[in-house]
Amino acid sequence: MTFSTSPDTTPLTACDPGKNLSEACADVEAKISRTDSKASLLIAFDGAVLAGLAGLADKDLPLTAQVAGGAAVLALAAAAVLLLLVVRPDLGGRRRTVQEGFPLWARLTDEALLAAMSEDTRLTRVRTLSTLALTKYKCLARAVDIILAALALLLAAAVLAVAG
Repeated sequence: MTFSTSPDTTPLTACDPGKNLSEACADVEAKISRTDSKASLLIAFDGAVLAGLAGLADKDLPLTAQVAGGAAVLALAAAAVLLLLVVRPDLGGRRRTVQEGFPLWARLTDEALLAAMSEDTRLTRVRTLSTLALTKYKCLARAVDIILAALALLLAAAVLAVAG
């Protein structure tokens, strides 16, 4: 049995746009679900760290450690806000009109809903969901960066507390 490491350069002869659109919809929906799951786990982590820090609030620590710890708490709070925005449902508010899916269907008359059900909206769905997924991923990435910065600040605060 031989394996080739060179790419297959034969042209695609059978391309089914309908199948590709259906797969793209499923792929983007799965990515949104993964992002929401990751954000939920990070919200729990963020909350646990903040709860742990609340237990240290009555301790007599050096001012430098208090400042670093306070900055870490602010960073963790900012990360929590970003993570909550990731899991917040986007129903088309904020002057944005949803052009497909259940937020649109809820506004339609019976006749308009029947007409909408006869249209293939997968192209719009892929575009809309991709935009939503990209926004969620960007917020998630920023939140992770902020959490990492907060952890660095907490490490600095711990070193400053021990050094006195």
